[in-house]
Amino acid sequence: MSPQNQTSHYIDGRWVAASTPGRIAVVDPTTEAVVGQIAAGDAQDVDRAVAAARRAFATFSEATVADRLALLERIAALLEERAEVFAQALVTEMGAAISFARASQVPFAIAHVRVQIEVLQPYEFARQDGALAIVKEPIGVCGLITPWNWPLYQITAKVAPAIAAGCTVVLKPSELSPFSALLFAQLMHDAGVPPGVFNLVNGTGEAVGAAIAAHPDVDMISITGSTRAGVLVAQAAAVTVKRVVQELGGKSPNLFLDDADFAGGVAKAVLAGMRNVGQSCSAPTRILVPIERLAEVEQLAATAAAGICVGDPRDAATGMGPIANAAQFGRVQAMIAAGIDDGGRLVCGGLGRPQGLDHGLFVRPTIFSDVTPGMRIAREEIFGPVLCIIPYRDEAEAIAIANDTVYGLGAHLQSGKPGRARRVAGQIRAGQVHINYPAWNGHAPFGGYKQSGNGREYGVHGFEEYLETKAIVGG
Repeated sequence: MSPQNQTSHYIDGRWVAASTPGRIAVVDPTTEAVVGQIAAGDAQDVDRAVAAARRAFATFSEATVADRLALLERIAALLEERAEVFAQALVTEMGAAISFARASQVPFAIAHVRVQIEVLQPYEFARQDGALAIVKEPIGVCGLITPWNWPLYQITAKVAPAIAAGCTVVLKPSELSPFSALLFAQLMHDAGVPPGVFNLVNGTGEAVGAAIAAHPDVDMISITGSTRAGVLVAQAAAVTVKRVVQELGGKSPNLFLDDADFAGGVAKAVLAGMRNVGQSCSAPTRILVPIERLAEVEQLAATAAAGICVGDPRDAATGMGPIANAAQFGRVQAMIAAGIDDGGRLVCGGLGRPQGLDHGLFVRPTIFSDVTPGMRIAREEIFGPVLCIIPYRDEAEAIAIANDTVYGLGAHLQSGKPGRARRVAGQIRAGQVHINYPAWNGHAPFGGYKQSGNGREYGVHGFEEYLETKAIVGG
């Protein structure tokens, strides 16, 4: 199938026409041209999808672990087989550099499925303690709302544990990057998912997302998105007292202690903060450094940024493609202007497109220094390749600055002393703390403190979000 010409929803095991003729245009951010359309779903489409999921739950919740494992294995195998098709779709729908799509966006999405297979195989759904039995059961119909910045990755991070748990799902992907989701729906069909177990309804958050969140027959919502979107979904879901798992915004620090490897670590800090064009909720965009190392860090950071090749995402040599959509492009430009107006000193980058790129939603890799914690660029999530270097005087002040945010999703910490690093990590209020750039770990629970959300994804912690706990006493 061609996702660019797919204007149907996937409901109850088949592609079905939308209830209304409304369409949403999909724009390629590299060319700024419309490259496809999707159905603009509404509450009627959601009702059909939820009803199908509710019917399917009666039987799928009783599926054996062996059957669920076999389904997950087929899903993983098809993802691997179609990896290049997904990578190309990501380039078109959000401007992901093809090298990044192939190396990260798609492989990590596959890894979520493989991790859930590893979680499910040994999991004990029932535990007996004398007259007390503790039983874990699938929660029911799950509404999954996924974002535009990691389209496939966030779908598998939610669908895989839901399927592993025995739940049925209604997925609303972002209308801004929907092609990979449509390909995934076809993949689920080809993998033999029973009708009604997986359903996809395209549309806006205001129409489809709100209808899913408020639906009385949806038992759980899992949303990845902005804090604003998470609040609206939680408010709509509260009426029916359903479980809500939220992975929301972030303003993560990258704290360099004075014993860190600055020569190697600063370049990695730039690449980590600007990975995926900075469009990651956990991107470590605040680089905290000892004030006496500030000039050194600025030079190292500028050199690293200069080495990033910005351009056509279809070129294998490109390291950074465009911002994914026009609204976000405008937001990034406005925040760079705010950084200049507030007195941040540009180390590199700035307003406008990179030299030689006169069209497309491309931005200049931008680094500010002499940033103070009160500046907008130090407090607000920018979601672009814009980093802030913030100097500190001592360790206590560094920890205070790291925690001086309404968010608490992730943090990075650089130190040459493991004991010290773990002690400081214990004082940072964030759901994940990465010490000295470890490898990605799909079993590590991911989620935030404060306004970064509630609940966890990935590994066994993410899996258990889709389970209810039942106590059976006596017998």
